[in-house]
Amino acid sequence: MRGKKHQEAKKKIEPRAYPVAEAVKLVKGASTAGFDAAIDTHINLGLEKDKAEQQIRSFFALPYSTGKTVKVLVFAEGAAAEAATKAGADQIGDDAVIESIAQGKLPAADAVVATPAFMPKLARIARFLGPKGLMPTPKAGTVADNPADLVGQLKQGRIEIRTEISPIVHVSIGKVSSPDENLIANLKAVLAEINRLKPAKVSGNYILSVFLAPTMGPSVRVDPNSI
Repeated sequence: MRGKKHQEAKKKIEPRAYPVAEAVKLVKGASTAGFDAAIDTHINLGLEKDKAEQQIRSFFALPYSTGKTVKVLVFAEGAAAEAATKAGADQIGDDAVIESIAQGKLPAADAVVATPAFMPKLARIARFLGPKGLMPTPKAGTVADNPADLVGQLKQGRIEIRTEISPIVHVSIGKVSSPDENLIANLKAVLAEINRLKPAKVSGNYILSVFLAPTMGPSVRVDPNSI
């Protein structure tokens, strides 16, 4: 049973798709959290979940920050390390940091980036970083000769678009305090990326539904044609 605040907020939302500008205002008002809650989008796609060729995955930076503070650890040396520091890296990893992680002391980081030259050294700590989703990999786009660019993207709000068990994409696009136009621009960017990733053999409706939801509170359906 949902709480009283949730039920009261839900009464203000009709079971229909709203124009995006109206939906953003409604979802902000629907937040029942006592803090600056995140605004997430849930996008249901017309994909066959059992077909590997119909799974989509992408990493890209949103045009506006999601408002989340992201701590980035970068394993790099020389000019690459200096550039990463200037870009806002919270920590530059070296042999001492690797040794510390190997002893089970995980870094205070939300993301870890590395240059290709550093990857052989990180093999011994993969069992510590991997389960936390922190191990740099080319597939995740967290291995680069110039990690400074990645640091900037991660700080800005680089997100992952991915379908897994069900053909639904869940991503955060900002916070209740974010300007309406920023949330709309971020949602538009997410939908554009999803359309770019559309598998060639998919026929019929691709984007079936789009919802916005606060961390705590009811969701609001968005008319994708209004975006």
